[in-house]
Amino acid sequence: MVLNQGMDITATTPRLVYYADAIREALVEAMRRDPTVVLFGEDIGRYGGAFGVTRGLLEEFGEGRVVDTPIAEGGVTGLAIGAALTGLRPVVEYMFMDFITLAMDQIVNHAAKFREIYGEQARVPIVLRAAAGAGRSYGATHSQMLEGWFMHVPGLKVVAPSTAEDVRGLLTAAMADDDPVLFVEHKDLYKVRMPLLEDAAPIPLGQARVLREGDAATILAYSRAVHVAAQAAMHLAREGVAVEVIDLRTLAPLDVDTLGASVRKTGRAIVVTEAFATAGPAAEIAYRVMEQAFAYLEAPVTRITMPPMAIPFAPSLEQAALPQVEDVVRAVKNLVYS
Repeated sequence: MVLNQGMDITATTPRLVYYADAIREALVEAMRRDPTVVLFGEDIGRYGGAFGVTRGLLEEFGEGRVVDTPIAEGGVTGLAIGAALTGLRPVVEYMFMDFITLAMDQIVNHAAKFREIYGEQARVPIVLRAAAGAGRSYGATHSQMLEGWFMHVPGLKVVAPSTAEDVRGLLTAAMADDDPVLFVEHKDLYKVRMPLLEDAAPIPLGQARVLREGDAATILAYSRAVHVAAQAAMHLAREGVAVEVIDLRTLAPLDVDTLGASVRKTGRAIVVTEAFATAGPAAEIAYRVMEQAFAYLEAPVTRITMPPMAIPFAPSLEQAALPQVEDVVRAVKNLVYS
């Protein structure tokens, strides 16, 4: 699948950059502007990160601000939380989101709760960057989308950008936020070139974007699934079916106003996500649609997710498990023509 197709993001930009480079730009701009921004992570210094996102930052900012850590996600996260409590703004890189399981106690029971327990006595301005998602044949323990676990936790914000413009703007906002932010970066997007405007203005957390307007159905997606949805919309448009594509961008807080307005207009909704279905993000999003637009729905909300299985290593099996453009096209037709 060629990412970017069907996405109207090319008209006003002077340059194309890789998604990974947009992340690096946001980090560099924040670190130059604010000396309290520091980076922690495995191999983020001399090696430049598992996916090259932090390449060159050690040379500019030094070992005091770009800290190579041991392979100990729990310890790294605890270190970052302590640094945040004492006045720094740490950004932690998890080499693979799957490894974030080793830091669940620190994130869920400490970072997320200190503000509510101690009020204005404690702030935890920490960004947790997690490389997530399948598509590269990394196998079952290196390919998961686990953002649903963290949407469940009060006190955490969860962001999952799909474009270079959004990843830079949302990361800029996340690093300025006084609360902990889980920042989900899809590995399959890192080496996709996308338009990027020169203006590095932050994008407020909690605001979805109408990527493509239509009236036949609403497709709700985030992260890499937005590209799948956009390509499906392009295929459907050739057949005279105009679907609206909403890039949710932030999952907690979720922009229920935008998704509700769209579904009230179209009367049909499809949620596309690479996470699992059971108690997953798609379930929450679908129920928010029901709350916002039940009386307007002409058909039940459809979910397109990963099947309940360990993500295969074999490329052909992995692709068969991932939501595909044809899955979305088929779902829209079933809704529109049933």
